[in-house]
Amino acid sequence: MYTGIKRFLLPIAEPLLVPTGAILVGMLLFAGFVALVGQSPPEVFLTLYQGGFGSSFSLQNTLVLASPLILTGLAVAIPAQAGMIMIGGEGALALGALLAGVVGYALHDNSALVAQIGMLTAGALTGALWFALSGWLRNYRGVNETISSLLLSYIGIALLNYCIQGPLKDPASTNNPATHPIGDAHMIGNIPGMDVHYGLIIGIVFALIIWLVLKYTTVGLALRAVGGNPRAAQMAGLNVNYWVIGAAAVGGAAAGLSGAIEVAAVQGSANSAVVAGYGFTGILVAFIARQNPFAVIPIAILFGGIDAAGGMLQRRLDMPDATVIVFQGILFVVILASDTLLGRFRFFKPTTTKPVIKGTES
Repeated sequence: MYTGIKRFLLPIAEPLLVPTGAILVGMLLFAGFVALVGQSPPEVFLTLYQGGFGSSFSLQNTLVLASPLILTGLAVAIPAQAGMIMIGGEGALALGALLAGVVGYALHDNSALVAQIGMLTAGALTGALWFALSGWLRNYRGVNETISSLLLSYIGIALLNYCIQGPLKDPASTNNPATHPIGDAHMIGNIPGMDVHYGLIIGIVFALIIWLVLKYTTVGLALRAVGGNPRAAQMAGLNVNYWVIGAAAVGGAAAGLSGAIEVAAVQGSANSAVVAGYGFTGILVAFIARQNPFAVIPIAILFGGIDAAGGMLQRRLDMPDATVIVFQGILFVVILASDTLLGRFRFFKPTTTKPVIKGTES
């Protein structure tokens, strides 16, 4: 019985214990950095906890910040199933926000539900098309998707800035250029009893659906086949181009949807404030979650808490709010380095016994 339990737990234990150990190592390295700049590591960690999770206000602020991180994390995790590393979520988010702002204003005479569905759909479709372009360039022109998605990200941000300062600018937005407001009546509301908008629920549901599809359907099996060995997948009858571009489009839809939610639930219009680094932080979230859509949820909440604590570090300890970016970077590097340890610990390998052949017993 013990052997059976061990064989069941060992494959699960290693993927959990190695990243956990890496996080602890990252915290120790960050503590060393904090000590070098003349601060008390225990006080800094306590402030990080209080700023992200120490009160009802802090927790709700964390969840608000985690909402876009879930979706931008999925924007990296979903294409990774097909063997692609796409890091252009910030651009897809920016364009998704821009189109959501335009559609929201165009539908201001309609009901709130129609306007909200229109904004979310416009944002998702825009992000999907933007990411699909990188998938197409990879398959038909041999352009590396990591480079193309990053470059397209900067183009997307530039297009947002051009439009809100030029042809789509609301004349009333003088100090902070933006599109015409969608109107308070068309904003996505908050979850009852919480100061957290419904975008969090949308992100969690999206992540769970993707996780279930990848884990329990033939779609997930096909994507893993394409990502593992495209040539073998093609020989098995799979249309590799279709799956690669499709996975890229779904990832882009997640990023574009996060931009639409920022407009529809937070900003009320498309402006430069939507480009707040969520797309780049989503890269860290996806890699630390090991491209697992389910694991993206708690990791996004963790990073949302770290981001939320930046202001408290600045107010209480007079540390730059960029300190949290240093912490995130250290965690990212250490966890990536820990990947090389997977499979190297003999303890995590199930023991096998050789069968005894009759007549060979000594």
